[in-house]
Amino acid sequence: MNRSLLRLLIIFLLLLTVAGAGLYVYVQYHMEQTVVLAQEGDNPKRLWTINRGSNLSQVNRQLHAEGILSGPVLMARYAKFSGRAAIQAGSYWIEPADSANSLLDKFNRGEVVQYQITFPEGWSFKQWLAELQRVPQFDGIADVTVDQLLAEADIELANPEGWFFPDTYSYGDGDSAADILRQAHGQMRKVLSNAWEDREPDLPYKSAYEALIMASIIEKETGLASEREEIAGVFVRRLQSRMRLQTDPTVIYGMGDAYSGNIRREHLKQRTPYNTYMINGLPPTPIAMPSEAAIYAALHPLPGSSLYFVARGDGGHYFSDSLEEHQRAVRQYQIYQRKQNYQSAPQ
Repeated sequence: MNRSLLRLLIIFLLLLTVAGAGLYVYVQYHMEQTVVLAQEGDNPKRLWTINRGSNLSQVNRQLHAEGILSGPVLMARYAKFSGRAAIQAGSYWIEPADSANSLLDKFNRGEVVQYQITFPEGWSFKQWLAELQRVPQFDGIADVTVDQLLAEADIELANPEGWFFPDTYSYGDGDSAADILRQAHGQMRKVLSNAWEDREPDLPYKSAYEALIMASIIEKETGLASEREEIAGVFVRRLQSRMRLQTDPTVIYGMGDAYSGNIRREHLKQRTPYNTYMINGLPPTPIAMPSEAAIYAALHPLPGSSLYFVARGDGGHYFSDSLEEHQRAVRQYQIYQRKQNYQSAPQ
């Protein structure tokens, strides 16, 4: 290779290096340039939603059309070159400090805005559905049947009552009510399975499902968390002694919409599958979504001899070993000392 050719090659490589460096600076300038946001009220951030099925090029063009982002084609090509062209649907916060590069990271990782929904322990499946319908994003479940909703969540249940774990769940704009139910159902199955494996011996349950039924009754009967195991002990001993459970929450559940806030003597004589004053053993399904503590209590009842309890009116109960003692307690707490603000369990 002669000197002239070598000189030209060196010059070409230098120019290529300079051009490459210039391109790198140009790309980095545009990728790191902060976005332009028109402040809406007192909020400096902008909520941006990527619809399902959208690709990065479409999103970039929309951001450019809104004046938020410059160089949409450059961003798309840079994303493809760096292996970050995949984006996830949902709503994102765009902040004044964001750049094309940081937005690309957010879209790629799916850092969508998260919302939360809480289902308290002791709620029924009907209450869960009502709470979900309060969220505009999920109000469409009013137009589908329970079976259709469960099928969408890939859940096979003869009856959904009791099978969803009460907790606070996070969701994004791309999630559905079925996604939340799927997560809550999986959590309940996990909690119940672990508790069942660690259960006390010689309990009167044929299956973990029966323990779930008992846990739901304990949940509805308990005004004080400290009484869960003691109430469980009463119910377990009654089952072992072939005594009827005679618990009001099951009667209320069996009444459905007919319950108006009071249980009368005629209600206790109505034969429903859930009237434990009339049926032997457990009702056919849970009556609510029990907490992990209630499941634990059902499987770890407190040893003792009490077979009865009556609400004292302060959220707690008086426990009795004999019917005579129980009847005296009923007269004392339910008749003589009954107060206007009386309650047997939290509202």
